Amino acid sequence: MGRRLYAGRRSDPALTVLSRLWPRKLAGQIALLIALALFVAQAINFTLLLRERRFFALAQITGPAATRFADAIERSAQGRPPVADRGRVRLVSANPVPATLPREPEVEKSLRSGLAESGVQVGRIVTGLSPLRVDSPLLRRLPVSRRRFLMRSADELVIAVERPGLGWLVQRMPWGAHDIGLVWRLAGQTAILFVIVLLPVLWAVRRLSRPLRDLTAAAERFGPGEPVAPVAVSGPDDVAALITAFNGLRLRVTAMLDEKDRMLGAIGHDLRTPLAALRVRIESVEDEADRLRMIDTIADMNRTLDDILSLARLGRPSEPLTEVDLAALVDAVVEDFRDLGAPVSFEDIDRLRMRLRPALMRRAVRNLIENAVKYGEVAEVSLRAEQHAVAIVVADRGPGIPADRMGDVFDPFTRLETSRNRETGGIGLGLALARAIVREAGGEVVLANRPEGGLAATITLRR
Repeated sequence: MGRRLYAGRRSDPALTVLSRLWPRKLAGQIALLIALALFVAQAINFTLLLRERRFFALAQITGPAATRFADAIERSAQGRPPVADRGRVRLVSANPVPATLPREPEVEKSLRSGLAESGVQVGRIVTGLSPLRVDSPLLRRLPVSRRRFLMRSADELVIAVERPGLGWLVQRMPWGAHDIGLVWRLAGQTAILFVIVLLPVLWAVRRLSRPLRDLTAAAERFGPGEPVAPVAVSGPDDVAALITAFNGLRLRVTAMLDEKDRMLGAIGHDLRTPLAALRVRIESVEDEADRLRMIDTIADMNRTLDDILSLARLGRPSEPLTEVDLAALVDAVVEDFRDLGAPVSFEDIDRLRMRLRPALMRRAVRNLIENAVKYGEVAEVSLRAEQHAVAIVVADRGPGIPADRMGDVFDPFTRLETSRNRETGGIGLGLALARAIVREAGGEVVLANRPEGGLAATITLRR
């Protein structure tokens, strides 16, 4: 358990960034939701306000227009028809509204209803919108500022009412087609509302998420063997309860790992004692062949015991981090194999300073070279230094590994060679231990079949 906790934390470099950013992301999401809610509310308010403004503008247009048309029709009945060159309502012989101009059906419908309420029956009612010209009669008696405003925000609305057989009555009125001022006012109100609401919300969310940030950072930093410092309990009741539960969980996990270490130490001591006694007794065996086989068996048992204990204790290494020359470390491992007569080559490079646990890294490299020599006849070791990483490559000339079994060989006690012969298959801990050591150092081990034949095992370490 300790190894997995520790190695998993080391092997995911993105976890640190995510753990520090997600509370900020939460605050941003809350602020975004509030901003969207405010925007929707303002959009609805804007829509209702525009409808109300249009209804009010429609009433302002059709009410006076209906009154003037009714008055003109009444005066015409009294023998005083409107003339074509003066007055708000003018009399013309033909429809003055070109068919190409856009119409306002709501004005026509409302005006007909207003005239009907006044008891006046008319024929067709036609409207047309055209740009307001500088020489329009509508602007003659208005102040300069009012003229400029109408030129920017209004069109000229022509209303023509047909009196069958008697001609057309015409009115020209300004029609507010552009609500620029209203839009800018609403935009300013929305901006002020966002500032007044969102800034305090962001401040409050940041304060509420601070305990979560501390908890996330503590969970990311937690690793077996590191000092246990409880997280300060703060924030709302739910967050405080979560922090308290985390502090208790961390104490229980630490106590459990300490108990595991004591148990492994006792197991190692209890197993090595009878193995040592057996080694002494073997010396009294007269048959040389039997004695050598027994010695090899006990040596295998000791190596197996060392691998199992190393794999189990890897999460809480006792060896401190040390700055070493990685090239010299790899070269020393290769020399050990050469002294035993193993066909191992190494491409030497310049000094390469790295901060790591040298004994553990030496063991990881040794395990890969042992596999290469055992299954691939030779081991070709090389070291590549890049700007952000260092790669240790151990290549062989063996049969390689099937692509569908590449991930299986890293599982403890997994062997592609199914026999129980230790000389041909080992116990299946070499690669598992190598990958655990490398991941604990913040790197990764990758296996790949070589195009020219054989297998290449690559240890990649971040610089």
